[in-house]
Amino acid sequence: MSLASDTLVIGIIGAPYGVKGWVKITSYTHDLDGVFAYTPWLLGQVQEGKEYVVDQWRTHNKGLVAKLVGVDNRDDAEGIKNLEISIKAAMLPELDDSDVYWRELVGMQVVTDKGYNLGVIKELFETGANDVLLVKANLNDAFGQKERMVPYLLDQVIKQVDRQAKTVTVDWDPAF
Repeated sequence: MSLASDTLVIGIIGAPYGVKGWVKITSYTHDLDGVFAYTPWLLGQVQEGKEYVVDQWRTHNKGLVAKLVGVDNRDDAEGIKNLEISIKAAMLPELDDSDVYWRELVGMQVVTDKGYNLGVIKELFETGANDVLLVKANLNDAFGQKERMVPYLLDQVIKQVDRQAKTVTVDWDPAF
């Protein structure tokens, strides 16, 4: 397994905040302050493996600011500006058998409940109404599709997620 697949991005370092090494934080976690539940952070390119520990943090206006150990002045803070905040995937909590992380779905085969292979999940994204699977169709797709957008609606469209077989079974018209 590659090092990149063993990590995931949970936020990004923003501009310096003040002169004592504080930085603004953009969190990609569900809860705004959820980014602070994980430590240490890996900043920048995953291959570099530079770890940082959060010393202090707080909310500021509608955002977050943090002070990292070893980032002691504005110049240090400028040096880490715009770096992605990654964590090791092993830090994520274990899920029940009925739950799945989005990162696990990417690369899974999508098959209709009638046995038609729609392709492979390329990515997932949120919309206002529901989450959506972007499925890259097989090269010889009988319906001429290059990709499909399938709503991630459990029990309605998504019938089964099989982690071991790496397949998602859906109730979906292949022509759509």
